[in-house]
Amino acid sequence: MDEPHELYFGAVSPPVIQTSLFVQKNYQAYCDDMLHEAERFIYSRGLNPTVQMVEQKLAKLERGEACRCFASGMGAISAVLMANLNARDHIILVNNVYGPAMALVRQMAEKYGITYDVVLDGNLDSIARKITPDTRMIYAESPGTMTMNVVDLAAIARLARARNITTAIDNTWATPLFQKPLTLGFDIVIHSCTKYLGGHSDLIAGAVITSQQRMAAIRDFSHQLLGAVLSPFAAWLLLRGLRTLPVRMPRHQENALRVIEYLATRPEVENIRHPCMATPEQQAIIHQQMSGFSGLFSFEIRGGHFATVKRFIDACRIFKVGCSWGGYESLIISPNRGYNEAGLAADHIAPGLIRLSVGQESPALLTDDLDTAFAAIAGMHKGEA
Repeated sequence: MDEPHELYFGAVSPPVIQTSLFVQKNYQAYCDDMLHEAERFIYSRGLNPTVQMVEQKLAKLERGEACRCFASGMGAISAVLMANLNARDHIILVNNVYGPAMALVRQMAEKYGITYDVVLDGNLDSIARKITPDTRMIYAESPGTMTMNVVDLAAIARLARARNITTAIDNTWATPLFQKPLTLGFDIVIHSCTKYLGGHSDLIAGAVITSQQRMAAIRDFSHQLLGAVLSPFAAWLLLRGLRTLPVRMPRHQENALRVIEYLATRPEVENIRHPCMATPEQQAIIHQQMSGFSGLFSFEIRGGHFATVKRFIDACRIFKVGCSWGGYESLIISPNRGYNEAGLAADHIAPGLIRLSVGQESPALLTDDLDTAFAAIAGMHKGEA
């Protein structure tokens, strides 16, 4: 929508403006442009037409005023935290958040003196108890990483706004098609565009969507000066991915639900972690804030441990071992690496948890693959290693 075809000779596929800089017609024009650096094409670390086109589309999808794209999802997360937190500021992390984001907060606490608390249950009273006079941000994921727990975004936004606290959320799991946190009162939305938005496992990108006012601080400091900007070619790949997003996401949802139906019949499985399997209390929240589901979820092998998880994963042939998600291919991993079970327990993650990213393949092929994996672990509960 709203693509300026007339600027590109009527090309239905927008061109890649693969340039590092833009020349001005004379020196006075250059001087004038430098006064308006945030709005003019001068240097692609600032604005680039291909990148700008994808930013405008993402802003509209999320119902935001402004978007800036970054060279990775972590680039986007880092930009938000660095622009909004100063020494001695306090941040509350709600739900199980992306591991590298948690690691960044810990590093910022060590190096720059911020403080943080983690609220895994997402309960509003639990969050309120952690608020201090220095709290500047509540950072959430919903559904949460690995556990897929859902939290009440509108309620969190109301709590934060009453205390003048900025709210930010990683909305990568749901995509803007299935959840729009800005409309629920959140201030900042972050995406790893590497996942569903790109959709082809061939780009790394991130995005931040927010108001014009909040974007000014992010743009001037942590986008422009830290410099983790998106390349024009990666932006072009992301534009291509956005064009098929409304077609791909329903297929991910349908395939995942078919796989979940199969897993629900397996006696080896407990605690299928997907919003469609949430508690009645969470279902009420889901109905208010989500309009669909993606294909990423987890389940627990009953009595599972590292050896069980390893054998199960290695027995799969269609599900490939891979840490990312959101592409055509189906992927499988576990947070259990054989040396970190104490950390998993602290995060309320079972040692037998397995995460599936259900792709675009036939659900029958996927369930057959899981059948083979379950056969491979038969008898392990009797002590077989």
